[in-house]
Amino acid sequence: MSAKPGEQSGLDGLARNERLWQRQAVLRALPLLALLTGCALAPPDVAQIPPPLSYPPAARERMLRLATAEWRDWGCVTVGLPGPAFTPCQPAGAATHESATQNFPRILAYWRSVPQSAEAIPANRALYARALRGEGGANLWAEPFWSAAFISWVIGAAGVDAPEFAPDASHSRYLDHLDALAEAHPALAPFLPRDPALYAPQAGDLVCRDRSRRALTSWAERNAERGQFRPMHCDIVITAAPGVVEAVGGNVSDTVALARWATDVEGRLLPDPRPFLVIMENRLGRTPPWNQDTRS
Repeated sequence: MSAKPGEQSGLDGLARNERLWQRQAVLRALPLLALLTGCALAPPDVAQIPPPLSYPPAARERMLRLATAEWRDWGCVTVGLPGPAFTPCQPAGAATHESATQNFPRILAYWRSVPQSAEAIPANRALYARALRGEGGANLWAEPFWSAAFISWVIGAAGVDAPEFAPDASHSRYLDHLDALAEAHPALAPFLPRDPALYAPQAGDLVCRDRSRRALTSWAERNAERGQFRPMHCDIVITAAPGVVEAVGGNVSDTVALARWATDVEGRLLPDPRPFLVIMENRLGRTPPWNQDTRS
């Protein structure tokens, strides 16, 4: 059945936005790709991965508090589905973007949590110094992408150590680590990969998308390229409510924002605009001896 004129216009708009999103993602990922070039990691020998430590429920609760607090401090920006957020937020001040000088220490803290900080910070320190002198600085923290650094900071600040969550400037790299842990020790892994078409995300989960032009169609395809850089983006689920999931992420519209995504009646995410790649189920506080979870 052909689309009506108004419907076709909306479809064309979505297609244009998707193409623009892809181009912007590729262009802004170039500095991060350069940063990681030559640093591809060999796929880990799953048989040699030691069992991870188990964390109490307080680690996940702290993770959620930290992500929500950052969203509030950045001004409670919301993107995605229209309407008021289910997650309450009283902004600490007016919404700001990454280039605002008051946000320099915030993003600096995110970058300090990942091993690539030395490659990202010096240039932005120079931009910050120029801004303080009134000489510009409009591109402060514009590159490289800092969304993975944000996730790494939140989880690390929540008290999860590197053997259980390896902080990195690339989402694909820390996801590879989580995936290998899950393969080696499924009963103890702090996160388990779930198919977004089958699994309804819950608070604390990581919802991840492939940002590349030739996106993977399933998470299983990632096994063949573990250790290689791939542009991705993940957000931390804060609230799962009827018909909507709300998640906080960094470097979303150049700020820390809450994304609101539509779900089906079972709570599974609908494409937005393309399908989500993987959901990492958060099992902090749900592995022995802390496990009190009834979910599979």
